[in-house]
Amino acid sequence: MVSELASRTVLVARLDNAGDVLLQGPMVRAVAAGADRVVFLAGPAGAEAAGLLPGVDEVWTWRCPWILGKPPPVDADDLAELTDRVRALAPDEAVISTSFHQSPLPLALLLRAAGVPRISAISVDYPGSLLDVRHRVDDDLPEPERALSLAHAAGFELPAGDDGRLAVRRPLPRVDHEPGYVVLHPGASVPARAWPEERCAETVEALTALGHRVLVTGGPGEKALTAAVAGSAGTDLGGATTLPEMAALLDGAAALVVGNTGPAHLAAAVGTPVVSLFAPVVPAARWAPYGVPTVLLGDQSAPCRDTRARECPVPGHPCLTSVTAQDVVAAVGTLVTIRQPAVPRTPVATGEAASTLRGRT
Repeated sequence: MVSELASRTVLVARLDNAGDVLLQGPMVRAVAAGADRVVFLAGPAGAEAAGLLPGVDEVWTWRCPWILGKPPPVDADDLAELTDRVRALAPDEAVISTSFHQSPLPLALLLRAAGVPRISAISVDYPGSLLDVRHRVDDDLPEPERALSLAHAAGFELPAGDDGRLAVRRPLPRVDHEPGYVVLHPGASVPARAWPEERCAETVEALTALGHRVLVTGGPGEKALTAAVAGSAGTDLGGATTLPEMAALLDGAAALVVGNTGPAHLAAAVGTPVVSLFAPVVPAARWAPYGVPTVLLGDQSAPCRDTRARECPVPGHPCLTSVTAQDVVAAVGTLVTIRQPAVPRTPVATGEAASTLRGRT
């Protein structure tokens, strides 16, 4: 078994967004159980999240020209620099994690050229001599289970007592808010996954009218959005938190209201229930919050289903505009009564307000 081998360095790669990186947590812990050192190769948007994963010893950041949504040009000197860096690291092996629509083979070629002797990845395409372990998997597995199955195929297993849920390093930073509030995160990584701003603002007002404290979060580029959504009723925290601080904030929340974007997975990693405003441009079976109580809102049979669209292809964005503020308020009311750790289960989609929970014990 891999876990019986000593002095092993393993390079783990996932080169896209923070949420994608957080979903690799169980896989990383499995690799770490069989390695002495885990180096995580991340993209610029995922590097901070990689640093939050238990089991990661070092994070490298690289702008990948075949993965990023706004890719840099291919630069021979940049490729040579990464190749030289990997050669100097001399990892015993590498595990390349990708989404179902990404190819691991370009990176496998680079790693092979750098002398990595054993490389594992999920690959639909014929890998030739680029992969030592070519794993095949059902695409409708939840992303954490998909990644963990790759670790298993490579010979790594979770340590005894590890429940396979998402997790972050602790202790987390202190936050200046008494626990029990609701967090609403109105932004999304792509427009097609965003709930309309006016609905978010209506929800803040409705929740505060019922006595909830509502904190509105967002990145540095979303300050205008969070200010508009928070209004005079909520607390605007747009641009005010690092990722570890956001994790701490979510750790104290009774529930998170969010689209299909990174904070949904960060909430799952700290055990916080999620009201998931989920546009079906990607399948909820793969990407819904994992292992925590979740109410999934949005029309999962809408015409945009499985299109992977970044901009909504249907006039009026009906998959999410069909969700009302009162739907979200009802869902929050359901979740705040069951704030507890949960057993991972397959996600269940519902177009109704707050009747279906995922991951409830």
